[in-house]
This record gives sequence, C-alpha cells and structure tokens, in this order.
Amino acid sequence: MVLSVLSALAEPTRLEAMRLLKDGAEHCVCELMAKLDATQSRMSRHMQVLRQAGLVCDRRDAQWVRYRLNPDLRPEIRAILDAVFDAEASEREAA
Repeated sequence: MVLSVLSALAEPTRLEAMRLLKDGAEHCVCELMAKLDATQSRMSRHMQVLRQAGLVCDRRDAQWVRYRLNPDLRPEIRAILDAVFDAEASEREAA
C-alpha cells in the first residue's frame, strides 16, 4: 500500500489534487478540473489512481462526482501525506 501511495503522489497533478482535498471537504470533479487546468478525462484518470491507492473517496451526485480525502486513512499513510505536504511547504518557503 505504501508503494501505491508514493507512486500516486509522485505525479504533480495528483499531488495538487490531494492538496486541494486535504481541507476535508468534498470537491466536485469540475472544481478540480478548473483549478488544475485539466480535462475531464485526464482528471478522472488521476482521481482513479488516487482512489485505487486508497487516498480518496468518491460520491456520485447526479452527473457529477465529488471527491474527498479518505477519512479512514491509516495513521502511517496520513503521516506520509503530512510529511509530503510539510516538505513541499518548506521547499516553497526556501525559494
């Protein structure tokens, strides 16, 4: 599982999607597409990888799909996410 999580986070668009989802709220795929400048098919593919890695949950709402951070993440996976986001924030501050 750890390898699939790291692999999923290694792609910049997926990492940015996770950053948007870390607020704990549900986000419509259309919102993610707009914020990440991605097409619907590309965004769906990225979200499928995140879902398969167990990082996100989805919910159908009519024709839309809403995503959120998986609330049942194991503590060690949440620690990986926190470490990635902390490292990235430090990197931005240093630049």
